[in-house]
Amino acid sequence: MTQHVLVFGDSLTFHGPAGPVALTDPRLYPNLLAVALADAWRADVAVDVVARLGWTARDAWWALTKDPYVATVVAPRATAVVLAVGQMDHLPAALPTYLRDGIPYLRPGGLRRAAREAYRSAGPRVIRVTGGRLRQLPQAVTDTYLTRIAQAVRLLSAAGAELPIALLAPSPYAATSYPSQRHHAAAVAAAFRWAAANGTGVVDLDPIVQPSLDAGTGNPDGMHWGWDVHAAVAAALTDAFTSLRPDLSVRGQAPT
Repeated sequence: MTQHVLVFGDSLTFHGPAGPVALTDPRLYPNLLAVALADAWRADVAVDVVARLGWTARDAWWALTKDPYVATVVAPRATAVVLAVGQMDHLPAALPTYLRDGIPYLRPGGLRRAAREAYRSAGPRVIRVTGGRLRQLPQAVTDTYLTRIAQAVRLLSAAGAELPIALLAPSPYAATSYPSQRHHAAAVAAAFRWAAANGTGVVDLDPIVQPSLDAGTGNPDGMHWGWDVHAAVAAALTDAFTSLRPDLSVRGQAPT
């Protein structure tokens, strides 16, 4: 039977060093992970990516609960899950998220475009002046939504309680649009605590991503990864899943 890896993510799942690419691009870490797990588990492995630009853990929860395809097709067939959300959550914010997310609803179009440009221009300055005190999503809220997702996919998946889940800890960044790393260390520590409390694997992205930031080999935006990082993330996730369920090719299979 085909094993299905479900990835909840943000733009890191579909951006490379020069910008966004098709989800089918073989250089993206979800696709590299599928290839590596196929070898490790001696089984056919497919990947389902549920992701959008700027998604937080709350957005992933909404996708799981509001999109019937995700809830009734993708989640039930999952035999492994990657929680690659929480990256956006810990970034510093210039405005509360509900105000930022409300900009696309402004009318007329001229007002919307002016508001968007003002936000993009003033945002980094506001973050710098405030020291980045405000997070995109509070840590307690991130933890709550991650827990809900983990509980829900274990309930929906044919693998049940044995469903292996791996969390990507927050990625380091060096973006001019987010000129503060105030919350990063605490968010990484929180990710490890959450994984321990919820029985999931966790991948520390700091030692994987930081060298590329130091060398300037990632995306010039200081947020998204180069292909070497995608490969390293896939390798780390492969190790996490084979440690969690080395016998997944035999047990806990979901129907194709």
